[in-house]
Amino acid sequence: MTNSMTLPAISSFDSLDQYLRAIKSFPVLSAEEELKLATRLKKYNDLEAAKTLVVSHLRLVASIARNYAGYGLPQADLIQEGNIGLMKAVRRFDPDRGVRLVSFAMHWIKAEIHEYIVRNWRLVKVATTKAQRKLFFNLRSMKKGQTASLHSDEVAHIARELNVKPEEVLEMEARMSGHEISLEGNADDDNEDMFSPISYLQASHAEPSEILEAQEADQLHTTGLSTALAKLDDRSRRIVEARWLQEGHNATLHDLAEEFGVSAERIRQIEQKAMKQMRGFLTLA
Repeated sequence: MTNSMTLPAISSFDSLDQYLRAIKSFPVLSAEEELKLATRLKKYNDLEAAKTLVVSHLRLVASIARNYAGYGLPQADLIQEGNIGLMKAVRRFDPDRGVRLVSFAMHWIKAEIHEYIVRNWRLVKVATTKAQRKLFFNLRSMKKGQTASLHSDEVAHIARELNVKPEEVLEMEARMSGHEISLEGNADDDNEDMFSPISYLQASHAEPSEILEAQEADQLHTTGLSTALAKLDDRSRRIVEARWLQEGHNATLHDLAEEFGVSAERIRQIEQKAMKQMRGFLTLA
């Protein structure tokens, strides 16, 4: 897609301000217009439809990129990386899921910007594991403008939420206020998941996965729920009920990991499989 369409490149403008003014001229699409364009792209690989979807969201990329100015990297580069994420999002966008592109695209825009930061920011050494990269971005966001060290309760809470050890939280905090060292990971490691930007995104409350999960939760409360639940094995049923159907506070992956004596990642895998099975049951109902 990127090789076959011409998009407004920042380098073609005299200044970043001129680029920002230019992208504001592109109209915002209505839900109906977006659906038609996305459907044309999905069914007919219509690159003009893809281009319209991309340019109408360029201002979103610029807005997101501004939130990463504190890393000391050129704003134009952050925007350019975010634009790459936007184009990936447009290519992967499924109009049949009932989610607006703006919500889905945020995921990919942030992912590309995060990856760019990890490749280029050299003030902090970040390990190559998913948990530690997620820890890096969450800690830096939390401590923005804050010089005081974390309290023990804060350390314990972050460790639980991110599924890391308290010592790792303390070590990362120390690195963030320490001397300049390399940020690069192990370039020889060919484990794609370990370097996947999706695995270390910031707070996910506005991410497409969160939106889709909320929609799935609503569906589970409709006709056929009891039947679908009854078809699950005991452990899967317990996990779905604890995660989605409890009144008040729903259980976290960490809570259920402790209950069943497995990792939080294993609970997530069981939950995803169970939700897929239930969607199939509900469709057949």
